[in-house]
Order: sequence, then structure tokens, then C-alpha cells
Amino acid sequence: MHSYVIEEFTDAEVTVLRRYFTNLEGPVFALVNLPEVVKGALFARYSRSSKSLRRLFLDEFVGDLELAGDASIDATIGLERADELYQRIFYEFGDDSVAQLGGVHLACEQASNLLTKVLERGRLMSYLEQSTRYLGYDRRLSNGHYRFYRDLAVLDSPFGARYVGEMDRMFDTYAELLPILTDWLAKKYPKTPADTDFVYRQAIRAKALDAVRGLLPASALSNLGIYASGQAYESLLLRMRGHPLPEVREYAQLMLDELVKVIPSFLKRVEVADRGVAWTDYLATTKRTTRDLVRSYSNDAIDIEPGEHVRLVSFDPEGERRVLEAIVFASSTMSHDQAVAQIERLNELERSNLMAKYVGQRTNRRHRPGRAFERTDYRFELVTDYGAFRDLQRHRMLSIEWQPLTADLGYDVPGVVRDAGLADRFEESLRRSGDFYHDMRAQFPEQCQYVVALAFRIRYTIQMNAREAMHLIELRSGPQGHPSYRRVAHEMARLIREEAGHRAIADAMSYIDFSETDLERLEAERRAERNRSNY
Repeated sequence: MHSYVIEEFTDAEVTVLRRYFTNLEGPVFALVNLPEVVKGALFARYSRSSKSLRRLFLDEFVGDLELAGDASIDATIGLERADELYQRIFYEFGDDSVAQLGGVHLACEQASNLLTKVLERGRLMSYLEQSTRYLGYDRRLSNGHYRFYRDLAVLDSPFGARYVGEMDRMFDTYAELLPILTDWLAKKYPKTPADTDFVYRQAIRAKALDAVRGLLPASALSNLGIYASGQAYESLLLRMRGHPLPEVREYAQLMLDELVKVIPSFLKRVEVADRGVAWTDYLATTKRTTRDLVRSYSNDAIDIEPGEHVRLVSFDPEGERRVLEAIVFASSTMSHDQAVAQIERLNELERSNLMAKYVGQRTNRRHRPGRAFERTDYRFELVTDYGAFRDLQRHRMLSIEWQPLTADLGYDVPGVVRDAGLADRFEESLRRSGDFYHDMRAQFPEQCQYVVALAFRIRYTIQMNAREAMHLIELRSGPQGHPSYRRVAHEMARLIREEAGHRAIADAMSYIDFSETDLERLEAERRAERNRSNY
């Protein structure tokens, strides 16, 4: 028994879908027998659509494909693959790299926000998640329920009825405030003749959705498209199978069931007792015993600092010199020690000139200097609302560790919500969320996170090298970004310059946007419309 909603299709639709999807009922399925560009386009469209992937395929893609040649294919029965390669290469030679050469597009639907963070942790994976700034969560599923995860253990407990009632109430408040705030924003920011009705409506709606997303609980469901190699999926599944949250463990099995239909040889070790099972046990045991030991320490001094903050907790004071040493090493035939000595001989002007030559003339933010910038790194401790964490966590080339989501660090109320006179209703919903969390925590230490609204804050650390910092800060400071993570990007830039004293590295980040904007998505929507007019 599971809590997922099963999609219904007509017989004609089933005939088409069976050729391209390994599963027509469950929330997890692989895409097969389609050109790679079609899979990519499907996932791209998926992130901004409220439809399931299979419904989206039927409604918007089937008409543009040539299907006749695939009429005899039935992807739902799986693909027959021999074990010979696996036995010979994996076991005899132990060459794990073979599993990097087979990839799968996998759709993961009806996943809670807690689960999506687990799914998106892999560095060597690509994913697109349904966006809360384009899709309203006021719509219900086909069974009439709001889109939140229903943990069966919680539903069968004394908290069951309250859980459903409180989640419904949070979604009700979201649905009530969204149109009110949309109308208020439309009056505050009137349409200009320069914009079409479509562009203007999209920008207004995006700002309204950004503002009310904090009302959604972490149980809110999302759809996620993943592309990864067999090796990356194996690593993900091993971690998921030992995760303390039941939803994650159960979802791992759904994923494995579909993946073995496509790349069975690459995933056989997951269920082998002395391989994958032992690996999962190791991961789960070390995590549990470490957690138990840490919890045994006195917690009298635990810091529950109020408010959002970004702190630079670790950096190398000689970081810029290390970058210069790496530049000289890679651009010469000197040894490491010789490169160090060469930088020692340069004066400040010469060092500045070397850095400038290496960075060059960046004509857009995608022009980034090379790997010498990976020679120094920064470790930040952040306390932000969970919504901002969701966006920052998806960056792959960094090390991020986060604590459980709680109601202990307070919450953030967007300025536009206060300006619109909706703060009281917004905060009342958050207070109920916090109260329910505290009531559930003792009996359900993991599932209690589901009831915490996205406006509540979470503490986490991000460690990244200077090259990744340039990418993250420039991208997340863009005027189209959500205000909560724009503030983070701006503060990170300030800390690198002022606290770390890495002014040359900070100067290289020439595409940080400090401008103020009223409608964050307006210029992006204008640009999208110009692009559409070219096709």
C-alpha cells in the first residue's frame, strides 16, 4: 500500500505511452526509445508545468514525433540485458567506470520537498525540479487532495486526522492569499505599454508565488526529472536505502524497480548482500551512531540565533597567493616549489597583472577563469528560510551539509506580504505549523519535518572553491532571482572581499548584480518573449 495518486489514461493513450515509459501507474518511471533532445526538452518543459510528465508528453509532444516505427515496442515489460558484461567487467576486473557510460532519464513524481533534497544531492547528476515560482499549489490532484505527502505511519497514528487537517489549512491559506496578493501587486506595479499582457501577468504572478511559497509545508509534492549514469544512480540508491526517513527508503525501491528495466547490469550490486547491502548498512550505521553520540553531548550551549545570517567561518588568508601559485604552475614547466618562489619574487603590481591576465575580459558571466581558482575555498554557515536553502542546495560543485528542518530558528515574512497587509494571516498559518511540529517531534522525529512551512529557517554550511563561488554568487544575485537567495549572494560577495580580504577574487566576479528590482521576473519574461518571437 502506498499514498501515491495513480494516473488514468485512455486505451489509446496507453498504447502510445507503453512505447516510451517503463511504468504507467507509479510515480517513478524511466524514459526510453526517445531521442535525447526530446527527453531533454520534456524535462525542461516539465519544470514549469503542473502536469505529470506522461500527461505533458501526450498533450504537447506526441504530435511532433514520428511514432509509427515504435509501434511494436513495449517499454513497460522491461528490456532484456545480458549479465555477461557485468560479470566479466564488474566482478572480474572491478572496473566501476563502465557504469558511467550508461545513462537514464528518470521521472520522479509526487516527491515531498524533503525527498527532493535527497534526490538532488548527487554531484554527478543532472536534474530539473518543478518550480514554485511558476506553478501555483492551489490546484489539487485528480483525487481532489492538495499536493502534500501523506506518510502512512503518521496517518495511522493519533496525529493522522490532525495532520491532514493542518496540511489542508496551510494550503487553504496559500490559495486564499495568492489571488489577493496578485491583485495588490498589479495595482502597485501597473502594466507599462512596453510589455504585453502575457509578459506582465507572468512577472506579477511570479512575484506573488515567490511571496506565498513560504506558506507551503515541506510535505508539498514536487516533480523532478533526473538524468544520470548507472554509477551515479547506484551511489544515490545506496544512500537512500539507509536513510532515516521512510519516504526516502520506499522511494529508493520504486526507483530501483524502474532502473533495472533499463540498466540492470549497472545496478545489480545494490541488492547483493556483501556489496550494496553491506555498503548501505555501513552508511546508515555510521550516521546513526555518530548522531547518537553527538546528541549525548550537553546541549546547554546550542546557539539558536534569531534571524537570517550568512557567516564566513573559514577561509585561507593566503588564498589569493595560492591561486597565483596555481596559475604559474599550470602555465609553465616549474615545480610546485618553484611556482611558490616565483610568486614570492613578484611585487603587488605584478601579482595584480598576473591575476588580471588570467581572468581576462569576461563578456558574460559564463566566461569564468580556469581551475587555478579552485586552489582556495570558503566555508559559510547560513541560516535562511527553507525556500532559499532549496535553491542553493541544488548547486552540485560544492559541499553542503544541513541540519534537520525545525521550527526552532523562526521564520521570515516577505516584505510584500507585510506591505499588502497580509502578515497576520501569513504568520497565523506559520504559528500553527510550528505548534504542530513541536507536538509531533517526540513520536515522529523524522516525519515531523513534513509539517514545517518553507518560511521557517534552517541552518546549513556551504563550502566551495573560488571558481564555484563565482558561479553561485553571480547566478544567484541576478535580478530575476528570489529575494531571499539574492541577499545570500550579496552577503557572500561582501564577506569574500571584506572579511577574507580576497579583493582580486572579488573583483573578478564582475557579474554580481546589486541592483534593486520591483518585479524580479519582468526582464527575464521580456527576454523569453523575444526568443519566442524568433521561432
